[in-house]
Amino acid sequence: MRRLFWMGVGAAAGVYAVRKVQKILHSYSPSGLAERAEGLGASIRYFADEVRAGMTARELELRDALGLGDGARDLPPGEAAQLIEHPTRHRRSAG
Repeated sequence: MRRLFWMGVGAAAGVYAVRKVQKILHSYSPSGLAERAEGLGASIRYFADEVRAGMTARELELRDALGLGDGARDLPPGEAAQLIEHPTRHRRSAG
């Protein structure tokens, strides 16, 4: 009975080791590397999308804080000079 138990433990350990080695070999095969690169590309695209969304939100916050309208791109020269001289002064909305 004892021998049968240890034979079963040995067989289970052998199956586990073979599966582990096969998994490692697959991860370094061309198809395994392609799968990992695909996952990395998706992660990079997700990160870039999140950064763009954050940039847009922050730009809207800054425009609101400066009193610029959503459609305003350039300030008239007089307002630009006042903004440079007094950057913390409250500005009225253009609308």
